[in-house]
Order: sequence, then structure tokens, then C-alpha cells
Amino acid sequence: MKKPAGTTRQAAPAATAKTPAKEALPETTEGFPWPSSHEIKKESNPFTDRDWRMLVYAWSGMAVRFAIIFTLMFSIYQFLANQEQKRVEQTMSLVELWETKDYQQAQRALKDRLAALNVKYDNLLSANPSPTEEQVFRQRIGIEAMTASGGDMPLADFSDNFDRIVYFLNRLSFCVDGNLCSRKVSDAYFRDYAVSFWSYFAGYVDKQRKAGSPTFALPIETYVGNGSPAAEAK
Repeated sequence: MKKPAGTTRQAAPAATAKTPAKEALPETTEGFPWPSSHEIKKESNPFTDRDWRMLVYAWSGMAVRFAIIFTLMFSIYQFLANQEQKRVEQTMSLVELWETKDYQQAQRALKDRLAALNVKYDNLLSANPSPTEEQVFRQRIGIEAMTASGGDMPLADFSDNFDRIVYFLNRLSFCVDGNLCSRKVSDAYFRDYAVSFWSYFAGYVDKQRKAGSPTFALPIETYVGNGSPAAEAK
């Protein structure tokens, strides 16, 4: 009966050896950055440094920066001035074209025909007409000027002169809108004439558009409509 008891005492240590006790892992903070024991040193201001070499370096660098900025701004100004000069030259070439014999003749033809019609229908306009009445009166004269009975010059010859003026004012408008001509110089030379021309022939232009030419004299209308308020008030 003693042998079974001895067998039992030997089995217990064997079972205990198969399941060793788990050891607790020590806590660590090695994954976090280690704080530096040195304070961050502030950078010194070279403009207040006592070393004259640092002062020379700082102020010379500042002078170079200012020189670069000034050169850049001057280059931009010179570029813009050159562009404006080119626009003025282009506008003056149109002025020279406007003063040639053919265009002077066309201007005279329109002026004489409109002046004669103004005298002919002068009694139809009151002494103090409203802007609307004057506008209607001028457009009626412009429409009649484009008829055979509108003046002494044959209509075919007058139409040639009229088309020449339309071509020139269209070209002027394209030049100004395309920023190829100076608007200031163009307005000084041509705006009053363009506004007067449009006040007489806007009605005729509208008839031509309805008849199948939807873009007829459209640049002239754009140029007149884009004028400054001061110019329109005149």
C-alpha cells in the first residue's frame, strides 16, 4: 500500500515543471524621444551685432535686396512704357491714314450731305428738343442720307464714301479693343467723330442688320458704347 502513495508524490513535481510562472515585463519609455538637456539657443540679430564684420554683411545683403527690387520695378515700368509707346505709334499711324486724301474726301461728303439735310428739316425740330427727340431726328436724317434723294451726290458715290468711313471706324475699334492702340490718344482724335457718326447712322445700321447683316458696324457700336462717361456727356 506504500508504493501507490510514492507514485503520487513524484507526479506532482512533474506537472508543476510543465507550467512555469509568467514573469511581469518591466515598464519602459524608450519609445519616446529623449528630452534634450540643452536649451535652444536664440539666433542673434546681425543688425545689432557688435562685430563690425557681421554689420557689414547684414547691411550689404539688405542693400543687394533693395537693388534687386528696384531693378525689377524699373524693368516692369520700362516694359509698360515701351508698350504704351508702341500703342501711341500705332494710333498715330491711323491718324495719318485719316488725314489722307481719300478719307478727307469721305469725311467731306458725309459732312455736306448731313448739313444739307439738317437745313432742309430744321423746322421739324423744336427750339429746345429733348435728347430723345434729337436722337430720333438725327437717325431719320441718317436714314434719308442713304437714299437717292438724300443729297446732290449720286447714291453710289456717297455709299463708297460711307463704306470707307465705316471701314476706318471699325478698324479703329479693333485696334483699341485689342490693346494695340492707345485708347486715350484714339479718343482725343476720333471719339467725337465716332459718336456723331453713330448718332446719325444707328438707325440705318439697325435696318441693315435686320436685312441680313447682323454684325454690320458692330465694332463702331462697341467703341462708342465703351467710352468714358465724361466723353459721353459731351
